[in-house]
Amino acid sequence: MAGFKYAFQNYDKTKHVRSSLREKTISHKHAREIAVAIKGLTIEKARNYLEDVVRLKRAIAFRRYHNEVGHKSDTGMMSGRYPQKAAGEFIRLLDNLESNAEYRGMDLDRLRIVNATVHKGRKIQRFTPRAMGRASPKIDILTHVELVAQEI
Repeated sequence: MAGFKYAFQNYDKTKHVRSSLREKTISHKHAREIAVAIKGLTIEKARNYLEDVVRLKRAIAFRRYHNEVGHKSDTGMMSGRYPQKAAGEFIRLLDNLESNAEYRGMDLDRLRIVNATVHKGRKIQRFTPRAMGRASPKIDILTHVELVAQEI
């Protein structure tokens, strides 16, 4: 497996903690919008928000990828969706971030997410058989997610 590096610059081991999720089959667009939504939140607030998304209580605002996305009734939100699969992966990533902070002896109540980065990963190209001997391409694009929290 290739050695991955983090996109976050100026990382300081004494005040930052980080975790990453590599090559997962989640939507890059959904992951990007979730990353924008949780940046700046504490770990506990981000976890509660994402658990509400999984239970379809609160929506994620779609600010960039909002073509033909319906409006939601959450306050201050126009277009939005409930990306449950990506939100579940982010919850697992937040658990990993929290355990990394515990291992370092940081105060979990003072941790705030300062960077959430999403990148496209490898393409997995396959074919789906169709009628009359034809085939249609099936392309999965994997996603990388990185979270960095800082003790404030």
